[in-house]
This record gives sequence, structure tokens and C-alpha cells, in this order.
Amino acid sequence: MLVSEILAIKGKVLFTIGPGRSVAEAVEVMNEQDVGSLVVFSGGRMTGMLTFREVLQAVQRGGAGWQALSVEDVMVRDPFAASPDMEMDELRRLMVEHHQRYLPVMDGYILLGVVSFHDVAKAVLEEQSFENRMLKNYIRNWPEAEEGERQGE
Repeated sequence: MLVSEILAIKGKVLFTIGPGRSVAEAVEVMNEQDVGSLVVFSGGRMTGMLTFREVLQAVQRGGAGWQALSVEDVMVRDPFAASPDMEMDELRRLMVEHHQRYLPVMDGYILLGVVSFHDVAKAVLEEQSFENRMLKNYIRNWPEAEEGERQGE
């Protein structure tokens, strides 16, 4: 399965934020949209990624003033990105090796979406379920004559 297929299943709704916005604004957007990450864009280009992990680190680092920190101060700069033609196994390996639960999907400089580890797990389950149904159907409809021939009758 390709990353582009995972995006097709998930949908391509994008949530971005500017680097000069406050962490409090980012948290508000993340809560309102029920997302765990925001892609940071500046001047039409991706410059970073903000996830709940960076927000929690900002809360710990910033103490009572965490809300005033800027997204730019806490974001992951130049995050690894997936391409739409990347295979799911390669995507999983990239996410695990670089400890990223969210990966932006880029086609050159164009943001196509964000894939989460949850999206990958869901795609794996759907793919396995489909294969399971196909195998059961194949076995259920196995011709009797061929089975007798296989057993040497």
C-alpha cells in the first residue's frame, strides 16, 4: 500500500499554522480540529511540525508562561517527510527510526497531507481484513474436482 492510498482513505484535510503564532493558539486549533499535529508554514514553504509532544515540552520548559511561547520556539524544524509514492513498510520504518508519530506528506514543496501512526495502523488493519475476506472466499469457493485431483484420487 502506498502513502497516497492511506491519504485517500484518511482524507486530505490540512491544518497548518504560522511560526509566529503562540503555542496557546496552536493548542486551540489542535483541540478544535481534534488533531495531534500542525504543519508549520512560512512564506509558502514547510518549515516545521508541531505535535502534542512539542507542546508538552513547551509547557514543562515554559512554566506559567508557556502559552506565550511562539510555535517557532518549540516546533521540530525541517521534519522528515513522506512522499506519496512511498510504500507503507518504508513509511513505518521511517516513523519508528525517527520517533515521529506524524509525518507530513510532500510532493516537492506541496503539502498533500499528514499521516499519523494511527492512520498507518488503520490502513494495515483494513488491508489485512480485505486479504482475509478474499482468502476465505477463495477457500469457500474452491472447486471440489480440483481438490480430489490434488489428493491423488
